[in-house]
Amino acid sequence: MKRHMTSPFNRRALGAALAAAFATLAAPAAFAQTPSNKPLRIIAAGPAGATTDIVARLLADGLQKELNQTMIVDPKPGAGGAVAVNDLMQAPHDGNTVLIALNALVSEIPHVVKLQFDMAKEIKPIAELGRAGIVLVGNPSVPAKNLGEVIGHVKAHPGKVSYASYSAGTLSHVMGLQLNKAAGIDMSHVGYKGSTLALTDVMGGHVALMFDGIPTAIPMIKAGKIVPYAVSLPQRSPLLPNVPTFTELGYPQLEATGWQGLWVTPDVPAAAQNRLREAALKVMAQPATRERLKELGLEPGQLRSPDELTKSLRVDYERVGAVLKSIDFKPE
Repeated sequence: MKRHMTSPFNRRALGAALAAAFATLAAPAAFAQTPSNKPLRIIAAGPAGATTDIVARLLADGLQKELNQTMIVDPKPGAGGAVAVNDLMQAPHDGNTVLIALNALVSEIPHVVKLQFDMAKEIKPIAELGRAGIVLVGNPSVPAKNLGEVIGHVKAHPGKVSYASYSAGTLSHVMGLQLNKAAGIDMSHVGYKGSTLALTDVMGGHVALMFDGIPTAIPMIKAGKIVPYAVSLPQRSPLLPNVPTFTELGYPQLEATGWQGLWVTPDVPAAAQNRLREAALKVMAQPATRERLKELGLEPGQLRSPDELTKSLRVDYERVGAVLKSIDFKPE
């Protein structure tokens, strides 16, 4: 079987990059109310053209009208989000620099890399922009039309069925472990350097199954190259209305949602945080914005408060950590 490295980034490099980012915390932060004559710089944690960058540009277009400010979108790929966080921490903490990144930056990355700080205390989510779940997919050659038949297939071939994840230690990995425990099966895990390589191997038949993000899986599902079995959302995804949820199939422990968020450092003045949140939510509620999110494979974000978002991050972090601890997974 073709196997790959178990992480989409060099974990030691990520740790070093994040450590460098937080070395800047020793310097005093600049505090000021957000002046409308300064540009608003939106750091997107990922490469140009990726989903996070597209969401950032979508938000920037709307914010330019709402806030009457010049917008700069600055994609920052590298080290699982460390480069983007580093940039945010070095910028003045005045509300004129914000970050768009996945919740995994707080809920999953700290389990993958040893850090000398508490990520959850260093960056703060102020708005949820869009959300998506995980979908279990398989190669069309797998003799299963639904989740029950997938489980039956794995039981009939003990130790011989593998599932891919887009990275070891992430939700994509953890959900397979949870299904193993809940269904009494023994799928083996194959970690990859991102979704693209993993999906390629699933489509090629090198790995039978995969837990992938809905946005990246949908094009392959629509093309008939992979078969969807269940989604991790609380309700069925409007993007995959015929695919049941794990909860309705009897596996509520596999319910999970990933989301794109708007983040700042906690010490940004409250007035600036509120201004940014209100404007962002207004932009994301517009019909044209929602339609573009749908094209990206995302659902609209929920109107959760910053405190609610922070609480959900803590719950997700503990959930992922508990499952990884059960297999003695060690960060590097």
